[in-house]
Amino acid sequence: MGDAGPEPVIRPFVPTDRLAVRRIYADTAFFGGPVEHYFDDRDLFADLGIEVYLRAFAEHVWVAEQAGQVVGYVLGSPCGDGDVHRRMLGHIPAVAGRLLQGRYRLGRRTAAYFVDNAWAGLRGGLLEIRDPLYPANLHINLSPGYRGRGLGSRLLAAYVRRLRALGVAGVHAVTTDRNPGAARLFEKAGFRLLERRATPVWRRHVEGEVALLGYGLRLE
Repeated sequence: MGDAGPEPVIRPFVPTDRLAVRRIYADTAFFGGPVEHYFDDRDLFADLGIEVYLRAFAEHVWVAEQAGQVVGYVLGSPCGDGDVHRRMLGHIPAVAGRLLQGRYRLGRRTAAYFVDNAWAGLRGGLLEIRDPLYPANLHINLSPGYRGRGLGSRLLAAYVRRLRALGVAGVHAVTTDRNPGAARLFEKAGFRLLERRATPVWRRHVEGEVALLGYGLRLE
């Protein structure tokens, strides 16, 4: 468990939180464990996965802070995955430049990651919710020592309040059946399961089938 101390605070993201949010993202990327289980360079992983949110959607990021330390976050786009992909196109040249300069550590795990994601995409094993009833998306993570303490619910509530204030119709999130804590969090908040889809993305790293779970919450 995390250190005892002052009551955690849920507050809007500020630029000085960037490194802490990226660290939590990488520390929890493999079913709650570090990304190094299946990807070589956490900076490249964060640049491809979360950096676009911290730059293009910073006003929609909330963090949980305890005793001056960021221990969790929630973030997303009110317009969903399509808008994120479009913004990501503007971010790719900078990533490519760092790649050409040799600033990332590449290896077999990274190559396997891209191959497995491409294979999953060809087999229909990736999941994006493109339902106009649930246009916004979200991603939420907590450092391991701070789970099960109500912080996820408080972060989620802050983000949902933000979306309601913007008049967004609904929000969705995707997790896996290997993360029952996230499923419970969404269901407790009123999300309903929209889709369950088997995926081969982690076939090299875990035994048995992994299913992606798409959840949605109407906000109107």
